[in-house]
Amino acid sequence: MTAVHHFVPTYEPGAVGGHIVEMQRLCREQGWESEVFTEHVRGLPGRDFREYGRQVPARPDDVLVYHVAIGSPVADLVLARPERLVLDHHNLTPVPFFAPWEPWMIHGLAWGRAQLAALAERAVLGIADSSYNESELRELGCARTAVAPILLDLDQLDRDVAPDRVASLATAGSTWLFVGRIAPNKCHHDLIKAFAVYRRVYDGDAVLRIVGGSASDRYVEALGDLVRALQLDAAVAFTGGVSDADLTAHYRAADVYVSVSEHEGFCVPLLEAMHNGVPVVAFGSTAVPETLGSGGLCLPLKDPGTVAAAVHRVVSDDTARAALVTAGRAHLRSFSLPVTRQRMLDALAPVVGGA
Repeated sequence: MTAVHHFVPTYEPGAVGGHIVEMQRLCREQGWESEVFTEHVRGLPGRDFREYGRQVPARPDDVLVYHVAIGSPVADLVLARPERLVLDHHNLTPVPFFAPWEPWMIHGLAWGRAQLAALAERAVLGIADSSYNESELRELGCARTAVAPILLDLDQLDRDVAPDRVASLATAGSTWLFVGRIAPNKCHHDLIKAFAVYRRVYDGDAVLRIVGGSASDRYVEALGDLVRALQLDAAVAFTGGVSDADLTAHYRAADVYVSVSEHEGFCVPLLEAMHNGVPVVAFGSTAVPETLGSGGLCLPLKDPGTVAAAVHRVVSDDTARAALVTAGRAHLRSFSLPVTRQRMLDALAPVVGGA
């Protein structure tokens, strides 16, 4: 029997973890054996990566799918094994974003980058969830590549939320929302600057909610200092990580989703915003234009005045807002699970089809 096994440094809930869950399900539906091997298990049922070839038999025709992440012994293991290797490249944040804030992360990120280069040369196939990530694989020498968007069950975003919770998030002014880990590459500092201009010029009652855990405590501290310096203490809320239901409540209470991130390999929150009928204004960096498509307002610049003016247009013009919401929901069809599952199968076919 064909086996398509998945390897990842940390197996945990989130965009990549959810993708692996769906990918394993897809593999098993094809009649392929499929296990998830990892070094760190957090909330999802994975196996220790050292079990492969020991407790779990390794066969010459196995396919090992490595999900690219920070440097890890898991990558060293798959790199050294003789079975066919497939890379699934989601994102790897460049070192310069974290170097000024978290020097201790430099080694892990640089290690991951070096491993990615070695894996790309060794892989029989590189799958990227965006054309941006695919170009990186090609530059690193990956001989065969394909694009298959992240597997996301959009129906699972239709969560029951207590009406009073959404009502509790209502504000007198417009509500900006950003979802994602607080990390330097996501440029929350530029988001806060744009929001400050918006409050001063367009809506003094506006609120910005930043939902997500910290990937850099020093960066979070600096953001807090910026908020206080701009006298936005009562207008900017850092919620930290929230439950799925509470996340949905934040989307439903938002007037606009705003992103000025400088590095994204895909950016799942853009799809979440579209699904919840929230118009999107985003800086068009890296993979953002491809993921956003026609489903939002993609900006070529992200200076505070430009972002603030774009948000004002979206919030104040009912026709423009409705058009963006409609376009977003139409664009989502290209990311429906039946579509993305087929694209993943098509990508795997040259490797697994010959197993």
